[in-house]
Amino acid sequence: MTVKPKTINPVVSDDQIPETSELYREGIVAGIIGAATVAIWFLILDTIYRQPLYTPTVLGTALFRRGEELVSLENLPASVGMTLMFTWVHGLVFIVIGGAAARLLALAEQRPNLGFGILLFFVVFEFGFLVVTMLFAEEVLHALAWPAVLLGNLLAATAMGIYFWRRHPHLKIQP
Repeated sequence: MTVKPKTINPVVSDDQIPETSELYREGIVAGIIGAATVAIWFLILDTIYRQPLYTPTVLGTALFRRGEELVSLENLPASVGMTLMFTWVHGLVFIVIGGAAARLLALAEQRPNLGFGILLFFVVFEFGFLVVTMLFAEEVLHALAWPAVLLGNLLAATAMGIYFWRRHPHLKIQP
């Protein structure tokens, strides 16, 4: 008795591969644009009002040294090492957000009636981030002004939106 070997059908066909890799590339580029926008925004604010690299030092310290006894975040000296650690995580988070946005836009291109829901999701996500930050990272918001955080996120979203708009000029959003 001979058994025929089973052939495995690929989950993704060859003609879908460029489209999928294009979505990944688009998400990575958008994420880098968003992360860079926020980083530049806070570098400018830190240089004007405090000391350069203050914000990523505070955020990195809050993220990586959460359980340790910390000096007051408001008086924390800038640290290049902490800034680099936080910037790495910040960039990865924005790349994931960019990837999700690229996938949602691809979905909205196929089904324009989903576009408004995606836009509404973005607004809830943006302000939900601020609320979660206020609830779980209150000590960070004492060191950083929450309007600056909100404006930084809105600048990043705008920069990413411009990039996506240029990549998808024929995208139609219907209610």
